[in-house]
Amino acid sequence: MDKEIRLRFAPSPTGPFHIGGARSALFNWLLARKTGGKLVLRIEDTDLERSSRESEENIMNALRWLGLNWDEGVDIGGNYGPYRQTERLNLYKQYTERLLAEGKAYYCYCTDEELEAERQELAARSQMPRYMGKCRSLTKEQTASYERAGRKPTVRFKVPAGRQIVVNDLVRGDVVFESDGIGDFVIVKSDGIPTYNYAVVIDDALMRITHVIRAEEHLSNTPRQCLVYDALGFARPVFGHISLILGKDRTKMSKRHGATSVEQYRRLGYSPKGIVNFLALLGWAPNSEQEIFTIEELVKAFSMEHVAKNPAVFDIDKLNWINQHYMRQMSEEEFFEAAKPHMIEKGCMTGQEDGEKLAWLKKVVYTSKEHVAYAAQIPSAVAMYFDDDFDFENEQASAVLTEESVPTVMKMLFEQLSHMESIDAANVKGVFKHIQKTTKLGGKSVFMPIRVALTGNQHGPELTEIIPLLGLERTIARIRRSLEKAGVMSL
Repeated sequence: MDKEIRLRFAPSPTGPFHIGGARSALFNWLLARKTGGKLVLRIEDTDLERSSRESEENIMNALRWLGLNWDEGVDIGGNYGPYRQTERLNLYKQYTERLLAEGKAYYCYCTDEELEAERQELAARSQMPRYMGKCRSLTKEQTASYERAGRKPTVRFKVPAGRQIVVNDLVRGDVVFESDGIGDFVIVKSDGIPTYNYAVVIDDALMRITHVIRAEEHLSNTPRQCLVYDALGFARPVFGHISLILGKDRTKMSKRHGATSVEQYRRLGYSPKGIVNFLALLGWAPNSEQEIFTIEELVKAFSMEHVAKNPAVFDIDKLNWINQHYMRQMSEEEFFEAAKPHMIEKGCMTGQEDGEKLAWLKKVVYTSKEHVAYAAQIPSAVAMYFDDDFDFENEQASAVLTEESVPTVMKMLFEQLSHMESIDAANVKGVFKHIQKTTKLGGKSVFMPIRVALTGNQHGPELTEIIPLLGLERTIARIRRSLEKAGVMSL
């Protein structure tokens, strides 16, 4: 390529870092890595009331957790800084003075009340609300009068009349806007802070950004930005507006569709690999049926040509299916480390365990590996190992213990286990075979009552896992308690 591809991710640090923002960051990151380009992390903090350094740090921590590194930015610097908008105010001021001097912008003294009245008047006439240019051609006397009255002006961009603005979009093709429907827009607020549509153009131009990949909601801002690019003599970047993310009910993504911030998913114990894999498939489709991708495979396969115009659907079941794959890929040690904070939170452990107790906990936790989608589910999945006083899941489970063959099965189980030097999976499996062979009973008639008596449930981990972890005393005590609850004579 003749020109280095430069992309940017430019979040506003005004709250939690949402999944939609993470998806935008990922698409920029993938395109940068695919093309050998650069990714810039810029912080757009001109919303002075809502922006915070804490939120800024949360965004960067979330990106690091997802493995989305950047080449230039607020924390590591670069050749085109500063990378925080509030540290670039003098730059914006220079360009504002130039636009004013060239007659491409002007001071506007309209009050909020006057602007609202104008909006209502246009709405009453079924016209698109826009600024009608009241202050475009103020006389010196009118300006002086407003100044004496203490009005603080904004700066408005003078939108040329009768112009078609064509946005060449990588996702949507050519999108055409009419300048007459825009109205002169504010580029600098009365407090001297530039608006988004103004600052973003200067930043992208001075930072040599070649491609702007962002959410569809920004498409309506693009004609204003194109006008500013043209007025300042900057080359426009290539735009690509990626689709909205909807819930499964096709409404805008919200908390009812699941967690919405990256931090929530991190706290629930999702794998960052799982989140990245899932986000990549939100609005992008590979050239195959493949759904599980390593990050290297994503970089190789990604292209803007396969980014869809249609809204992406956030399917929590799909996310859990993908994440479960990554949970199953973990080693025993990795899986235990993922489980640990959740086990501590639920009171299943203190975090200070060592020796035999720690070894036992690791084995217990590992039994849930095939059954959980994310780490916060682990304590519930292994709860059976920590509470010997449990209820049957339903009447059907309780009825299993009243079958005629149950006392015989249980007596043989007790007898066989009591004579073992060590209770491990292989030995327990041998016991079951012996019971089946001796009683001529089918597997279900042997396994199901033992499972219900030990756990209260008809489904769960393998009994060859459960019994060695419970040990002889707890196994016998649990079975006796369950038989009594079911109204079966105590053994």
